[in-house]
Amino acid sequence: MALGREAVRHGYPVLYVQATELIIALARAHIEGRLEDKLAHYAKAKLLIVDEIGYLPFEPNAAHLFFQLVSRRYERGSMLVTSNRSVSEWGTVFGDPVMATAILDRLLHHSHVITIRGDSYRLREKRRAGLLKTNPAPAVTENTL
Repeated sequence: MALGREAVRHGYPVLYVQATELIIALARAHIEGRLEDKLAHYAKAKLLIVDEIGYLPFEPNAAHLFFQLVSRRYERGSMLVTSNRSVSEWGTVFGDPVMATAILDRLLHHSHVITIRGDSYRLREKRRAGLLKTNPAPAVTENTL
């Protein structure tokens, strides 16, 4: 969110969408024969932020719709993608390792990958407030993209 706000502050058009909302909108547009219009809408902003890819697995058709969007934006506009899954798990997320490879090929070309390890801000605040107990030597998880 902070990167998106900073882009707006510098005059760039930014669009934020959660991955599940994006896929629902693309699928609905596809059914209604308006997919080109919806892809154009998501391709228009200089920065598209897609939040929470991998939180829920994609249906096979959804992976194809997402691929179309990534291809449309490839080398034309920036995408900021957040995921709680490492890129090695994206074959499972998209239900198709070949489709995941095609999507990642375009997303990772010219990209910067930021890996965040440890608790989220939400969990950290709950621990500070004493609402969660601290686990001794918690396992390190990796969040990528």
